[in-house]
Amino acid sequence: MKIVVFGASGGTGRETVRQGLAAGHHVTAVVRRTDALQAQSDLQIAVVPDLNDVRLVQEAMDGCDAVVSTLGTNARGPVTVCTDGVRSILLAMNRTGVRRLVVVSAHGAAESNDGSFYARSLRAMLGDKMRDKDEMEKLIRSSDVDWTIVRPPALTKKPHTGRYHAGTDLKIRLTSKISRADLADFLLREATAPAHTHQAPRIAV
Repeated sequence: MKIVVFGASGGTGRETVRQGLAAGHHVTAVVRRTDALQAQSDLQIAVVPDLNDVRLVQEAMDGCDAVVSTLGTNARGPVTVCTDGVRSILLAMNRTGVRRLVVVSAHGAAESNDGSFYARSLRAMLGDKMRDKDEMEKLIRSSDVDWTIVRPPALTKKPHTGRYHAGTDLKIRLTSKISRADLADFLLREATAPAHTHQAPRIAV
């Protein structure tokens, strides 16, 4: 398959690219800087300095079978990177006819902000980032693409195991976690063999 990964230079994005290539897929990694990733066989690097540039976003995904977004930021204060990026992605998908979209959000966003101690704690610490994810999810749900929103808890740097649980009713606790590598595994599974279309599954070990 031809898979486009947005946010490819981040921790989860790099794992998604690595595992996608290892599985034999043709991967296009969308990054903001030319030096963000090293060239590899079967890896196409698309530089999009500004995700509001729909033309460049469209060029990056032209001819692909599925889009994976691992967009995020370490910036402090109000942010819109997820909202802006997904808005452009959805416009480009509409123009190119690409249907499959898998997006990383977070447990505690949108309707999963259930008043639990986990959700309240997360939003107290990362309120600006969570509001960005709230808005991103609204855009996705109002679109007509075949989307899946993936909601992980805390992310770790542990190695890929392929052993985790995922589902819309999965219980997330303060101690819940998932490695970026296993999250990438799930993203690729959903991109290539969808099991949660128009759903927002949670994932944890």
